[in-house]
This record gives sequence, structure tokens and C-alpha cells, in this order.
Amino acid sequence: MRVNEVVAAYGAAWNETDEAARRKLLDHGWADDAEYCDPTATVNGRDALVAHIAGFHQQFPGARIDQASGVDEHDGWLRFAWRMVAADGTTIMEGFDVGELGTDGRLRRIIGFFGPFPSLDA
Repeated sequence: MRVNEVVAAYGAAWNETDEAARRKLLDHGWADDAEYCDPTATVNGRDALVAHIAGFHQQFPGARIDQASGVDEHDGWLRFAWRMVAADGTTIMEGFDVGELGTDGRLRRIIGFFGPFPSLDA
């Protein structure tokens, strides 16, 4: 699977409200023991990510995560921008993810960052 397809499947999993369908999407692009980390949580493994995404849908009913840039990849590392969009279409938050690919081409780690970069004097 190409890196753009892996990221697309990962993003589609975040927008999937059906647990079985979400798991199937993650089967394609998420390594069995992969790690997800953002400022609010760290989860290990596919089952934990499936549950974490369910929590996102509970906290933000009707919201979705849209990919906001292409995927930049080299040497097994990648990055891409995203935005969280509320049910009414307004942007709740923007951020970016940095990821690591496993030898099988699936994601083995995603590290998410929320919001814009801090100012130099922060």
C-alpha cells in the first residue's frame, strides 16, 4: 500500500462511526502494535485506537477530521496537516501529525500536534 493510501485509510478511520468499519480501515494501514500519541492521550495497539476514536465521536458528535495537506514522506517518516470540523462545518482545531512507517508500509506510530506553532518567545 502506498503512503497516501495508508494515510487516507487512517483518516477515514477517524471519521468512521461504526466500530467494525473503523477496525477494518485500521487493519489496512495501522500496525497491530502501533502507538498513537497526542497532547491528550497515548494509546498502544489497534484495539486501543479504535476505542480512542470512539471517544472522539462521543466528545464531538458529528465532527470529522479532514486531511488539510498532502503527505510529505522520506525514509519511513511522514507528516501531514489536518483540521477538525464540527457538524456545522466550522473548524474546531487545526494541527499536524508526524508518523513512522513499519517495514510492511503500515503506520507504526503517529504523534499529533494541536494548533499552530508557538511563537519564538513562548
